[in-house]
Amino acid sequence: MFTALFGSVESGLIYAIMALGVYLSFRILDFPDLTVDGSFVTGAAVSAVLIVNGVNPFLATLVALVVGFLAGCITGVLHTKGNINPLLSGILMMIALYSINLRIMGKSNVPLLQEETVFTQLLEGWNKLGIDAGLKSLFISIGLEGFVPKTWSVVITMLIMILVIKYLLDYFLKTELGLAIRAVGDNQNMITSFSANTDMLKIVGLGLSNALVAFSGAFIAQYNGFSDVGMGIGMIIIGLASVIIGEALVGTKTIVRATIAVIIGAIVYRIIVAMALRVNFFETGDMKLITACIVIGALVIPQIIDKQKDKRKKSLRRKRGANIATTKANI
Repeated sequence: MFTALFGSVESGLIYAIMALGVYLSFRILDFPDLTVDGSFVTGAAVSAVLIVNGVNPFLATLVALVVGFLAGCITGVLHTKGNINPLLSGILMMIALYSINLRIMGKSNVPLLQEETVFTQLLEGWNKLGIDAGLKSLFISIGLEGFVPKTWSVVITMLIMILVIKYLLDYFLKTELGLAIRAVGDNQNMITSFSANTDMLKIVGLGLSNALVAFSGAFIAQYNGFSDVGMGIGMIIIGLASVIIGEALVGTKTIVRATIAVIIGAIVYRIIVAMALRVNFFETGDMKLITACIVIGALVIPQIIDKQKDKRKKSLRRKRGANIATTKANI
């Protein structure tokens, strides 16, 4: 059980990068971008092909980020310059990327199990530090030998990575350009009245969003040991689930708090899925059904709670009103 939960935290931290990208388009730009399902695979495909051809995995991952940025920019151009509906422009780019991803990989699946990846190189350097051995002895000394993972390298390095990305994103959204992108999502007519180039702001915002998505895809491909043309199906739903769950648990009063919420939401989502799959009733093929149920629950449950709170407030007001009326009548 602990191994499954630990693995969920590992993958949750990687998927959190993708969730931040979805947050950028869905919440900041108010743009339902379905390019995510395609750009996620693009990042995985580009990094996998480069790694197989002998390119340094760190460089391959950065190239995937750049390619994802370009994919998002094309979606923005389709919407702003082609006057195509936001939803439709994302769908068109997602469909186009399916064929592009097949062209990049040359086949439907590229294995990486025998290749040097970011995680294998990190593990080599991590083992030299001897941190895993120290933590293992510590856990055993306190009687928790059954709760010792094989390595802490993935969790700690990805935690540092996601915190750096979060800090950079928070900082960017507070700059003049970031504030302008936020304004486009909040009130496009207002920012247009200030002679701002809203088309360019949307293109840049969607580019950054898909850059993060492709970046996450590159890490997931190296973490799982393969890149597959169908691995991006439903990524937008996973990203939205992470955003919605995080917002329900943490809140969104500030940008800093909202990005923390997205990261926590991605981890909680992976833990929920891991626990659900351990139930005998569910099978691996039920992954999408579980995801749909999680999203529905995350959307509906907060509304039910809010309605119950409103009913309680109304009933308290009525009681107070009745008490005041009774007091006046007695006087």
